[in-house]
Amino acid sequence: MGYTEAPEGWWREFVSATPARTGKLGVVRKDGSPHVSPVWVDLDGSTIVFTTHLESIKGKAIARDGRVSVCLDDERPPFAFVTISGRAEIVDDPEQVRYWAGRIGGRYMGADRANEYAERNGGEGEVVVRIREAEIVAKVDVAE
Repeated sequence: MGYTEAPEGWWREFVSATPARTGKLGVVRKDGSPHVSPVWVDLDGSTIVFTTHLESIKGKAIARDGRVSVCLDDERPPFAFVTISGRAEIVDDPEQVRYWAGRIGGRYMGADRANEYAERNGGEGEVVVRIREAEIVAKVDVAE
């Protein structure tokens, strides 16, 4: 295959690029079947962070079995992608939830809307998810 290993640390730039790319989160349902859903993400150092509702399919799956995988990709030739696989940790501290909901919302929708998204996605039942012990795969020039 034509995959080229990305330079060391390149994945951080790719994940935090503007405009922001939507991640595709993979989890395992209670019955063992896979579930993939879109997530808005941000970085806290080398830790991938996103928010979700604890009662959503992904929230329940993460609470039960913390194994997750997220893929972000560039759909333009010559194509590139990053996959992050690891253990998810749930943080339900209301201040952290509100902070990350606003930061992530502002990242995707514009800084002028950060407070709106902090309010909208920072309420009861919402949690912050951090992917720990992550294995990163980053490939560039996939089609060359």
